Amino acid sequence: MSRSTRFAPLGAPLERLPCHQHFRRHRLAALLVPGLAALCASPLWAQSAAPAADTRAERDVEKLDVVTVTATRRREPVRDVPLRVETLGAEAMERGGSASLADYVGGLPGVDVKTSGGPGRGAVTMRGVSVGEQQIATVGMYVDEVAFGSSSAFVGGANTALDLSLLDLRHIEVLRGPQGTLYGAGAMGGLLKYVTNEPDSSQFSGKLGFGVRQARGGALGHTEHAVLNVPLSQDVAAVRVAAFNDHEGGYIDAVGKAPGEHINDGNTRGARVSVLIEPMSKMKLGLAHTQQEIQRNGLNVVEYDAAKGAPIYGDLRRHLDTGEAYQLKTRLSSADFEYDFGWARLNAIASTQRQDGATGQDATALLGNNPAFDFVALNNAYGLRKQTQELRLTSQRGVVEWLLGYYRTKETGHVGQRLWAQAAGGGGEMTLTTTGQPSEYRERALYGDVTWNPNSTWSLTLGARVAENDQVYTVFINDALNSSAPSNDTAKTYLATLRYALDKTSNVYFRAASGYRPGGPNSPAIDANGQVIPDTPKTFGHDTLWSYELGYKADLLDKRLNVEAALFNILWKDMQQPKALGASTIVVNAGKARVRGLELSARYKVDARWNLEGSLAWTDPKLTEDAPALGPAGSRLPNTAKLAFTLGVRHAFELAGQPSYAGLNVRRVGQRNAGFDSTGSSVPNFSQPGYTLVDAQWGLEMGRWQLATFVRNLTDKRAILGADTALTAFGLPLNVTTVAPRTLGANLTFNF
Repeated sequence: MSRSTRFAPLGAPLERLPCHQHFRRHRLAALLVPGLAALCASPLWAQSAAPAADTRAERDVEKLDVVTVTATRRREPVRDVPLRVETLGAEAMERGGSASLADYVGGLPGVDVKTSGGPGRGAVTMRGVSVGEQQIATVGMYVDEVAFGSSSAFVGGANTALDLSLLDLRHIEVLRGPQGTLYGAGAMGGLLKYVTNEPDSSQFSGKLGFGVRQARGGALGHTEHAVLNVPLSQDVAAVRVAAFNDHEGGYIDAVGKAPGEHINDGNTRGARVSVLIEPMSKMKLGLAHTQQEIQRNGLNVVEYDAAKGAPIYGDLRRHLDTGEAYQLKTRLSSADFEYDFGWARLNAIASTQRQDGATGQDATALLGNNPAFDFVALNNAYGLRKQTQELRLTSQRGVVEWLLGYYRTKETGHVGQRLWAQAAGGGGEMTLTTTGQPSEYRERALYGDVTWNPNSTWSLTLGARVAENDQVYTVFINDALNSSAPSNDTAKTYLATLRYALDKTSNVYFRAASGYRPGGPNSPAIDANGQVIPDTPKTFGHDTLWSYELGYKADLLDKRLNVEAALFNILWKDMQQPKALGASTIVVNAGKARVRGLELSARYKVDARWNLEGSLAWTDPKLTEDAPALGPAGSRLPNTAKLAFTLGVRHAFELAGQPSYAGLNVRRVGQRNAGFDSTGSSVPNFSQPGYTLVDAQWGLEMGRWQLATFVRNLTDKRAILGADTALTAFGLPLNVTTVAPRTLGANLTFNF
């Protein structure tokens, strides 16, 4: 295939996107030698060469940083938040070579990112809340204070989790457990919140960065980024501009009628502009616009033999009769007006967002490798337009604190498909079928909570949310109206937390909280002859869950050791699940499940040079009632390992008189199921083996210059991150996404 062909519209073949010329292979390994040598040679108990001075400044260096989050819609230290919250710093993720959502949060025990071929094509699971194939996400997504993505079942929201680059991010907050009261629909298993950097009106600053990376057997990738912060008026207004370009070199090869090397190469580009205006101490206005475009020439999946659990065409090779390029464009604009009345703070938040995607799928084998066709392709295009408005009033700190909010949103979506073929011998195109699926979703919600602090020891919070939505879903087949179905649904969620401070640096808490996913309309099911099946359920209802959590948080050893622990039990009922009916798939509510789990984490600052950290999750998710479309009671829920843990060590030292560091991280993820073992299940199973991955980092600071090098997947494992079993019912192989081969990289940054 020609590398000059560009991404085609819905009605045309999808071929390869233009990419940069591949560079020659560079040897990056030498950059890591000093850091790894230092990490291995320096004993953990080694003392600094400089004489120790018992000063307050030196003792403070040996304490862990205080992390502030906005999980409860108030800014407060993470230790005081009565739920499990983790923060992932953007700088640390950049040092480790993280490049996608699977890199950011996929390494957290108890969090699974089921990737389906590349960035922007993932489904996130927390605490085991998943049935494998889902139409509505069970983990919510936010960018700062803005809800992101579709809440309906019709625009792919469950499988297009926001894969935002690290472009000008401060950190990512990971909230575990249901967040339905404060964050609304979809946040059943938890919530991911991208927190960006605000403009700084006090000083001019910026940075420039360049990086390279290369996977074993793949082509060289590179990234460039720039950030500029400009005060417009001292301590009153500022603008911040950031932009980046990232080229993925690719490492998957293809055989068949559309062969190629490094077919999963492509580009990701984006920019962000934000303005902050503070005309007085009580008033603040923030404006922001973010846009990002992901383009890939192909998917990073390979075909597996389900029985053998091995690739069919060899290591990192797949079969293609036509290309499977895809692109995803994201745009988000928002405004956040804040005014402090003294007795309460008002936030008025408005946003508009737009997502447009196009994908190509090789459907030749699905139609039986018909000799009349050179190939068969299924082109998909989807678009989402979403507007949100939110008013929130938050009281001052005191004995009684309260929060009251109103939220509304409107979503307009469209999904189009075209199944077409190219006649054998290079003949013309022929359209086999087309579908169009416009949809609309409207939601209104009122929410709030009240907290009573009778003294410095006890704190009790009660909260609730009432949400109502209306939906319309229409299906056109070959441009003729097939069906139109409306629905309306009301859901209520609740929250109760009790926190007890053991002392000034430790507390225990109990949290009971619920979450939900909206219901919606079903289109009539069709049999193999194209006839409507009578008595098809016209709608499906919302599903809900309750979570009961007991937790402990503490800063110990003069704030050098941070420990967190949580025990939880989740009860899930009226589960939304796909059900095959004739030649169609509808959504039904059936079955119950429970998830029991334990989570532990610790960070230990041994001294000014050594840092240790580790986390563990034990999760046991099971059906407690038969779910006919999934499996019988006792079946394990998919996409979650029973046991997962991470261990990390970081050592700071001097190299040639310059501050330097070296780090090593080990991640273990146990066996996971991709579906259910039950015969006739709509989500067939494939056992995904457990795996262990090792990553290493080394870096050097030279004044305003920073050099960070990394090795990801040091031992070059083929860990399975996701397995699509949907086509195995038709006798076709699995599509499996594995972790990238051993990848070496380096990033150079200049700060000014």
